[in-house]
Amino acid sequence: MTSLPPGSVAVILPAAGSGSRFGEEENKLFASLGSRSLWMHTVEIFLGRAEVGMIVLAVSRRDRERFEREIHELSGSDRIRVVLGGVERSDTVAAALDEIDRKSANMIEWVAVHDAARPLVRDTDLDGVFDAALRTDAAILATPVTGTLKREPAGNRDGGVDTGAGFSHGTTFDRRGMWVAQTPQVFRLSLIRRAYDRHRGRRATDDAELVERMGHPVALVPGAADNLKITYPADLLLAEALLSERMKNPHS
Repeated sequence: MTSLPPGSVAVILPAAGSGSRFGEEENKLFASLGSRSLWMHTVEIFLGRAEVGMIVLAVSRRDRERFEREIHELSGSDRIRVVLGGVERSDTVAAALDEIDRKSANMIEWVAVHDAARPLVRDTDLDGVFDAALRTDAAILATPVTGTLKREPAGNRDGGVDTGAGFSHGTTFDRRGMWVAQTPQVFRLSLIRRAYDRHRGRRATDDAELVERMGHPVALVPGAADNLKITYPADLLLAEALLSERMKNPHS
């Protein structure tokens, strides 16, 4: 397997969101996982990778002081930069790209955008997505859809249709060829920079969509199902169980 050059990857961790679905006033990234904040586990995964020369945490103004304080608990904290994010995720990633341009001294060739709330991404999956990016310039982790998909009426998505019984009617949607995107999403720096330069504020569900709009294909690399994103308190309980199992069986 080929590999990216040492120090050539900048990892962007968007961390400026409120995490309102988690049900706490505090940013969910400060929730305790094991004995430390959730986000610290995510950062340590990338600090352990030789390809990673820089990690950019894009945070809110409210949380910046706490992130900067906790960073010093990590070995390799000199590779971490903190910037202020924006209102939208795309604004946050754009701010991180600007920081990479200012600080990388042309050493960075690749960018990996990863959800700060995904603390369980596997090294083997990182190997796979980095290798695919090297060959294609754009690759993301993703998982094939295995369950049956149902589509609700369009009015329901706007909260306008209700059967009166607390549920709506749906129709079956063909899942063949459907994947669920994960992170990291890895791009050659020049490619993702061009994609953001052409963005012009049009909404996108992820960074790969911006690259696709330029006509550049994005490789789908199968990722492990346990690369879960912590969204609800129940997700944190599952992550704790998975992390405990990995500590018992580190090669599983």
